[in-house]
Amino acid sequence: MDPVAPVLSVRGLSVRFLLPGGRRVAAVTDARFDVTPGECLALIGESGCGKSVLASALLGLLPGNAQTAGSALLGDLDLLAADERTLARTVRGRLIGLVPQSPAAHLTPVRTVRSQLEETVAALTATRGRAALRAAAEAAAERAAFPADHLDRHPHQLSGGLAQRAATALALVGDAPLLLADEPTTGLDRDLVDRTVDELRRHVDDPVVGRRRALLMITHDLAAAERIADRVAVMYAGRIVELADATAFFGPAGPRHPYSRALLQALPDRAFTPIPGMPPELGDLPAGCAFAARCDRATATCAAPPPTGTVACHHPHVPEDVRA
Repeated sequence: MDPVAPVLSVRGLSVRFLLPGGRRVAAVTDARFDVTPGECLALIGESGCGKSVLASALLGLLPGNAQTAGSALLGDLDLLAADERTLARTVRGRLIGLVPQSPAAHLTPVRTVRSQLEETVAALTATRGRAALRAAAEAAAERAAFPADHLDRHPHQLSGGLAQRAATALALVGDAPLLLADEPTTGLDRDLVDRTVDELRRHVDDPVVGRRRALLMITHDLAAAERIADRVAVMYAGRIVELADATAFFGPAGPRHPYSRALLQALPDRAFTPIPGMPPELGDLPAGCAFAARCDRATATCAAPPPTGTVACHHPHVPEDVRA
């Protein structure tokens, strides 16, 4: 049987910010990954590692001083080469549904949730007529478990959880093949985090639309990633240093990259051991492994760039390292 074609295929994606004086900040370097239909890939890492810059690159929302390289194929369309007209009219909302970080800040404050949903339905679908738009908006709200009796409220009248559901409803209107959720659980308590990721997972698997969506979730919340992800991509200092199956990553064997293992061991329900030191500045990265200065496995070999592949490390953990 032929393998399933990925919804999104990223190869060699790099982002550099040009600063005054000729300085360059390497925000993302040589990112490579696929996301297939029905799959959730969780992109995890500490704040400031380049996760949201990568998301902005996919959506064509980088500032004017950014330079990109590589490719990001959504079907046959290279997102990095697409012009603004294509991104605005074809990609955003229709091919990529965005669940934004801090959703309340992305909702129009002077308009009700209903009016924003109806406007989005009119823009992204062929639905016309007041009654049809109203019905479609209510259906979108129901899919995101947004209560019908809150549709006529304004964003400031919503809790954080309801604002998140409103943003999710808007992201789902266009039935986009790819959902991009950028830190969708920021500021939510644990119960709302669990509910939010469960709803996103349900939409990935939803058979009603006739095809399964793919989900790229960008997060620093490892508990949320463990709950929802099929695979995990770990980013450090602008590079994806490990790609792994989620079950193995969070299971007894654990991840193979020392940074990935340190991230897990920093969790309160594990060793609760902080990672020593600080990440390097993205404008002053070392020539070799960026994690070497914080790594207890580092040797002189780590002064050279790490190998490419699913684990970017000279001294990765192997199954024999795990003791019963």
